[in-house]
Amino acid sequence: MAQYQVIARKWRPQQFDDVIGQEHITTTLKNAIKNNRIAHAYLFVGPRGTGKTTTARIFAKALNCEKGPTLTPCDECSNCKEIVAGNSMNVLEIDGASNRGIDEIRQLRDTVKYAPAGARLKIYIIDEVHMLTKEAFNALLKTLEEPPAHVKFFFATTEPEKVLSTILSRCQRFDLRRIPAALIVKHLIAIAKSEKVKISEEALFAIARGAEGGMRDAQSALDQLISYCGAEIAEEDVLAMYGLAGSKQILSVVKALLEGNAPSTIALLNEITESGKDLQRLLVDLIGHFRNLLLLKLGMDAADMLDLADAQLKELRDMSASTDSDALLQIVDLLSSAEGRVRWSPAKKIVLEVTLLKAIKARDGVGIDALIKKLNEVKRNLSGHTPVTAPATPRTASAVKPMPKAMEAHEAPVSYPAEGTRSPSAPSADLNTVWQQVLDRVGQVSPFIKSHLVDARPVSFDGRVLIVGYDSEFAGHKDLAATPRTVDLLQTKLKEIMHKDVVVRFDVVADPSLIKPTPSAKSEPVPVASADEPEPEPVAPASTPPLPKKSKSDFKDDPLIKKALEIFRGQIVDVKA
Repeated sequence: MAQYQVIARKWRPQQFDDVIGQEHITTTLKNAIKNNRIAHAYLFVGPRGTGKTTTARIFAKALNCEKGPTLTPCDECSNCKEIVAGNSMNVLEIDGASNRGIDEIRQLRDTVKYAPAGARLKIYIIDEVHMLTKEAFNALLKTLEEPPAHVKFFFATTEPEKVLSTILSRCQRFDLRRIPAALIVKHLIAIAKSEKVKISEEALFAIARGAEGGMRDAQSALDQLISYCGAEIAEEDVLAMYGLAGSKQILSVVKALLEGNAPSTIALLNEITESGKDLQRLLVDLIGHFRNLLLLKLGMDAADMLDLADAQLKELRDMSASTDSDALLQIVDLLSSAEGRVRWSPAKKIVLEVTLLKAIKARDGVGIDALIKKLNEVKRNLSGHTPVTAPATPRTASAVKPMPKAMEAHEAPVSYPAEGTRSPSAPSADLNTVWQQVLDRVGQVSPFIKSHLVDARPVSFDGRVLIVGYDSEFAGHKDLAATPRTVDLLQTKLKEIMHKDVVVRFDVVADPSLIKPTPSAKSEPVPVASADEPEPEPVAPASTPPLPKKSKSDFKDDPLIKKALEIFRGQIVDVKA
C-alpha cells in the first residue's frame, strides 16, 4: 500500500510564488538574490502555519540549487531534492526546543568551520529559536556576528520578544502576517477540487475562521474533515469539529442584542452553550461581527477587510443600515474588555450573560450627535412653549421682602429718592434680588445659558453699566458667558425688569470678597432713570465675606442637573470644582 501524505505536506509551497499572503517577504528575498545582497543571518517571525520554515527552505533551495543562485529553484537537481526530502548534508534543520542547551550550540559552533559538501553554502535552519537558553544564545553570538563565508543562519520563531536583543541586532528580520480568510478559502477550493471533495462556501469560511490566519491549520482541518465526512462537507461538520457557533446563530445573537431583546439574547446564548460550543470563541466571534457592522456603517465594505461569505455580508449590510455607530463602538469596547474575564473565569457562561446584558444597555447609550440634537430640541421647546413677555404690571416695593433685622442693624442709613421723582414702574429691589430675577427669566429661555451665570454675582451698578463678576476659580465660566447672545439676553431681561437700558459687562475679580455687592447696595433700590432725574452715583463695592462654594450635594440636587440626567439617562460619576 502506497504511503499517504497529508495535505499540508503535499501542498507545501516549493517556489517563492507559491507562498500565499507573504509577498512583501518573497519579493525582498528574490531581490536580494538578484542583486547578490545575501546577509549571513535571517530571522523569520510570525504566527504558526504562516510559512516561516517553508520560506526558509525555499530560500535555501534558491541559494544551493545547481542552476543557481536562482529565483526559481529547479526542484530536479540533487541539492533541491535533498532539501525537499529533509536529508541534505548542507541544509541542516535544527529544532530549537530539543536542542536548546549550550552543549548543542558548542557542537554547532565546532561544525560551522567545515566547508559544504557539493554545494555553495552550508545553511543552518533553527526553528523555534526563542527556546534556546540565554547561555546558548551567548555562545552563538560571536559565530553569528562573523560566520565563515560559506555559512548562513535562518532562524524561525513565533515569539521574537524572547530572543536576546543581541541576537536580533545581528539578523535581518522578516515578519510574516496572518493570511486573510479570502486567500485561505481560495486555496482550499483548489485543494478540494484536486481531492474531488464537494464543500460549501460557508464551510470554507468556517475553516478559515477556525484556522485564525494559519494556512497549515486550515489544510490540516480540511484533511480531517475529508476523513470524517467523505466526499461532501457541510458547515455543520466544520462547526462540530472546531466547537464553533454557526454564523446564523451568531447573527441571531447580534440581531437580538441590537433590538434590545434581553430574553431572546439569553435564550440563544443558552442554546449555544447546551450544544457544547466554546464560549470564549463565541465572544471573539461576536466581537468580530460587531466590528464588521462598524466597518460597514463607516462605508468600508471591502471583501478583504470583512472575511465574510456573500450571504453573511448582505445580511450584515442590511443590519448596519439601522444601527448607530456610537452604540456599536460602545458594544465592541464592552465586549473586548470582557474577553479576559471570560477566558479566566470558572463561570464563563454567567460572565458572558452579564456582558451581553450590559451590551444591551450600552446600545441605548446616547452618542454625541444625539446629545447635540436633544439639546437643540430642549432649547426649541423651552423657547417655544414659554414665550418671554414683559410683566403686565410693574413690580412695587411691597413685592420685595424686607432685609433681615440682623443686617439692618449694621447697615448704613440710605437716602431714597423723593416720592415725586420716582418712576411709578421702577422696581425697588436691591442688586442681588434684581440679579436673581434676571437669572430666573434667563433660565426660562435657556437653562444652559443660566448654568454659566449661576456662579456670577453683580459687583457694581452705576445706573447705566452693570459689572458682573466671577471669582478667579470660575474664570472659565466668564469666557462662556461673555458671548453676544448671552449679553443681549441679559440686557433684554434687565430692561424688562428695570424699564431702562442697561449695559452688561463681565469681569474676573481677583479678590473674592468683592464678588458680592456691598450691604448698602443690597438695601438701596435700583430706580429707573427718568428724563428729569440726574444719574445716580455709582454703587461702590465693599468688603464682604467670600462667596461660599457649592457642595457636591448641592450640585447633585440642582434642578437643572436633575433634569439633564433625566433627559440623557446619565449618572454623575464625580464632581470636581
